[in-house]
Amino acid sequence: MSEEKRHPQRDDPPGLTVGAVAGMVRVSVRTLHHYDQIGLVTPSRRTTAGYRVYDDADVERLYRVLTYRELGFSLERIATLLDDPDADELHQLRTQHALLTDRIDRLHRMVVAVEEMMTTKKRGIQLSAAEQREIFGDDWRGEEYSAEAEQRWGETDAWQESRKRVARFSKEDWRDIKAETDDLERRLADAMLQGLTPGSAEADALAEEHRAQIGRFYDCSHEMHVGLADMYVADPRFTAHYDEQAPGLAVYLREVIRTNAAKHI
Repeated sequence: MSEEKRHPQRDDPPGLTVGAVAGMVRVSVRTLHHYDQIGLVTPSRRTTAGYRVYDDADVERLYRVLTYRELGFSLERIATLLDDPDADELHQLRTQHALLTDRIDRLHRMVVAVEEMMTTKKRGIQLSAAEQREIFGDDWRGEEYSAEAEQRWGETDAWQESRKRVARFSKEDWRDIKAETDDLERRLADAMLQGLTPGSAEADALAEEHRAQIGRFYDCSHEMHVGLADMYVADPRFTAHYDEQAPGLAVYLREVIRTNAAKHI
C-alpha cells in the first residue's frame, strides 16, 4: 500500500505523512523526498512501518524553505541560512517578509504597466521606446540582463557571432529551441533524481547535448562550457531557473559539465 494511502496504526506517532504534507503545501512528493535526501527538510519521525512523519516544526521549516525558493535562493544557500547555529528565526522571518513585500510591490507596479500597455494597444497607439521605458520604469529586468550580458561579453567573438546567428532565427527556430531546451532540462532533472553519476557515459552525453544547444548561438569550447556551468551556480538567477526544474539541478548540471569537460581539456 502506498505511503499516501496508508492509514496510521494505533502506535504510530502523530504527524503528517509525505502525501499529506505534499497536498498541504502543494509540492510534489518527489520534491519532499529530495529535500529529505539532502537533509534540507528531514521528517522528525517515522511510523512503525518506517514511513516518514512530519511534525509541526518540520512543516514550518518546509514553508521557510519554499519562501526562500520563491525569492530565488539556491538550496545550498537556504541550508546555510536555516542551519546557522547563531541564526535568529524571527529575524530571518522578518527578512523574508521584507524581501517578499518588496517583490510584491514591484510586481504590482509591473501589472499596472502591462495594463497601461494593453490600453494603448486597444486604442491602436504605438508607444515610442522612451514612452515604454517610462511606463515600465526601473522594475523591468529584461533590459538590465541584456545590458549586463553585453557588458560582460560584448567585445568577444562569441558575443558577435551570437548576435549574427540570433538575427537569422525565425519564430519556428525559437519555438524549436525552447522545446529542445525544455526537454533536455527535464531529462537532466530525471537523471539527477535517478542518481545518474556525473562522469558516466549517459551523463557525458547529456553534457555534450547541452554544449551542442549552446553551440547554436556560438562555438562553445569545453573551457567555456565549464565557465557557464560555474555561473549557473554563482548567479542566483540561473540557479533559480534550473532548481525550479528540480531542487539542486544547477549544482548537478555544473558537476556533469565539469566532469565531462575534464576528459576533453
